[in-house]
Amino acid sequence: MISHSRRHCVVELQALPSRIGQIRRIVSAQLRHWQLDPLIDRAALGVTELLSNVHRHAQPDKRCTVEIELRLGRLTVSVYDNDPRLPVRRPASGDAPPVPGPGPSPTPGSGLLDSLETCGRGLALVEAVSEAWGARPQEDSSGKVVWFSLRAAPAAPARPRPVRSRSTPVREPAPALSLAADPDPEPVGVSVAASTAIRPG
Repeated sequence: MISHSRRHCVVELQALPSRIGQIRRIVSAQLRHWQLDPLIDRAALGVTELLSNVHRHAQPDKRCTVEIELRLGRLTVSVYDNDPRLPVRRPASGDAPPVPGPGPSPTPGSGLLDSLETCGRGLALVEAVSEAWGARPQEDSSGKVVWFSLRAAPAAPARPRPVRSRSTPVREPAPALSLAADPDPEPVGVSVAASTAIRPG
């Protein structure tokens, strides 16, 4: 479901990979409508990371709400979900992950596999593309909201190009000439009168 007003847009969805691309397109279209084209790439990247976190980590379900708001010269993108656990930002680069020892191989959901993953650095990326971000519990439910904001600078208006025109004389088409022909022409006789004058020689 999508609802929006002049400076506010809300989209409810399941945070599934197939829907995340759709939300990117919605965010991009909304920012174009608000003439905030310079923010499209960063906003689309940030909302993708937040939705990916909901898809990977949110329990018990993947339902969430994306809210975009333009207020007082600032664009804020918020993602609400039903998991009360607040996210923890992992460092973009840090200590090397532990080397697995003898024993069973890591399985999905185990801490060891999670520490070996190259993903999960989404909040560091959100921090890099935004001017501010944060997370807080929702006041009216057991879930949370994760948000980021960008300074809203409208796209510079395109400069009008000078229009050059050459004055070319316009010629009007010649009037059509119509001839009427008689379908049964009658023979026309021509009489020639000849007079011969003899002059004395």
